[in-house]
Amino acid sequence: MSRDAIARGRAAAGAVAVVALACGCTAQAVETAGEGEKSPTTRAASDNSANSSPTPSESPLKKMKSPVSRAELPQSKAPDLPSTPPPRPRTSTPPPPAPPEPGPVVLARGQDGEKVRELQARLRQIGWFGQNPTGTYGPVTATAVEGFQGKRGLLRTGATDTRTWDRLLAMTREPTRDELYPDGGMPPAEPDRRCLTGRVLCISKESRTLTWMIDGRAVTTVDVRFGSEYTPTREGAFQVFWKNRDHVSTLYDTPMPYAMFFSGGQAVHYSSDFAARGYNGTSHGCVNVRDKKGIAKLFKQVRTGDKVVVYK
Repeated sequence: MSRDAIARGRAAAGAVAVVALACGCTAQAVETAGEGEKSPTTRAASDNSANSSPTPSESPLKKMKSPVSRAELPQSKAPDLPSTPPPRPRTSTPPPPAPPEPGPVVLARGQDGEKVRELQARLRQIGWFGQNPTGTYGPVTATAVEGFQGKRGLLRTGATDTRTWDRLLAMTREPTRDELYPDGGMPPAEPDRRCLTGRVLCISKESRTLTWMIDGRAVTTVDVRFGSEYTPTREGAFQVFWKNRDHVSTLYDTPMPYAMFFSGGQAVHYSSDFAARGYNGTSHGCVNVRDKKGIAKLFKQVRTGDKVVVYK
């Protein structure tokens, strides 16, 4: 073999070795072959290199497949923002209806009597009249009626018209005698038949009155107070057996002016406690009178031996 052929063979072998190193393969021993010939080893390496050489668009590293496909990924979306409710339309409050026209007037200022007393007692039941009924329609009663009317949507006049009266009747009950006369002033009850003859101190526990009667005719009437349930005033027909203008109780050590005794230690007499406290107190069994002038006048007229009738 000539030197040129040997040189060409070496050059070819070097080129094969360079290609093999570039492909990452291990360099193999190359035997020198004749011109135009390749050894089996060299030919196999060359074939492999030709089959596995990377293309310019391909990475020499293996591609990694994602464990989750793109189709499985959730679609990105904007976060939900709280929706703002539309503003409510402004509504104006309708004005209250006008009060109805009042009806005919039933009671008004300046009047007095039992009907006025009933009006006051009914107003007192529902807290509009803070005093004891007096039977006189004055400024206090008119103010109470006006307040009641305003609370019930009626025209505030202070006078009791038919609308006001009907509304008050529907809200209250019929007053009792004690509600009508909590501080006395009751008209005398129907007299007991024993009071219809002679000179009699006719005393009714129901009406809390003492009426001085002569032959069935009422001369004068005063408020009275009785004993408690522990010291009750005796009931029945008696006679005045002793009078004492300035008597003082030896049992209770209290004054008993204008005393007219009719049953043991029980007497009709004036009571300063009754005059001061009214029916918030009681006697020890006597019949108390709070009208000092009235009892003084009565003391002059009543005689020893006149009848005393105490009844329900």
